[in-house]
Amino acid sequence: MYERIVIKLSGQAIAGGAGFGFDSTSLTHLATEVLAARATGVQVAVVVGGGNVFRGNRAEEWGIDRVEADNIGMLGTVINAVLLRGRLTALGATDVRLMTAIPINNLAEPYIRLRALRHLEKGSVVILACGNGQPFTTTDYPAVQRAIELDADALLVAKNGTDGVYDADPNRVPTAERFDRLSYADVIARGLNVMDQSAFILARDHRLPLHVFDIDARSAATAICKGEPIGTLIS
Repeated sequence: MYERIVIKLSGQAIAGGAGFGFDSTSLTHLATEVLAARATGVQVAVVVGGGNVFRGNRAEEWGIDRVEADNIGMLGTVINAVLLRGRLTALGATDVRLMTAIPINNLAEPYIRLRALRHLEKGSVVILACGNGQPFTTTDYPAVQRAIELDADALLVAKNGTDGVYDADPNRVPTAERFDRLSYADVIARGLNVMDQSAFILARDHRLPLHVFDIDARSAATAICKGEPIGTLIS
């Protein structure tokens, strides 16, 4: 059983089936899953994406440069993080800490590694927003980075509607097979699309286990925390 985990939640998971914007039912489900994982006794941090609000790779479409677009995307993660904090609190959690890589003092604490570790040790759910505060990265990289910084036992990569890593796109290839377990070398050799390559290489170099699973599946994160073989484990 793990003692400390980081869960990477995409903005799309907050948007639900729409893929953009916000869905109240999906938000409640995500918050419930986070609290259920923590109820197992595991320390939980959550890195939130912002793709349901704005994606930095749409810079050209909007006629702005990539740095500005990524800044907007980071602000999108803050919106999602505040929403998640609000729903966690509404569900009865009184010890939720929101930390941002870019200082937004009226809404959140600045991310300070030692302070985040202290919050986790006290049993608080720690939500991490703004990625790592730098442009030209998706939230995959800071999710791995924060997991390593916080000495997490594993990173849970929550997918929306996909229950693991397959040898082909299961939405297009009905015969696609899901892997229960892979090594880092297997993923690279097969050219499997798990996350951004730079993030994956960072996880490999620091031997950070990755659990790729479907966040829509009830109690999946809890089962992983208990050591059950859910989704795909990359180690």
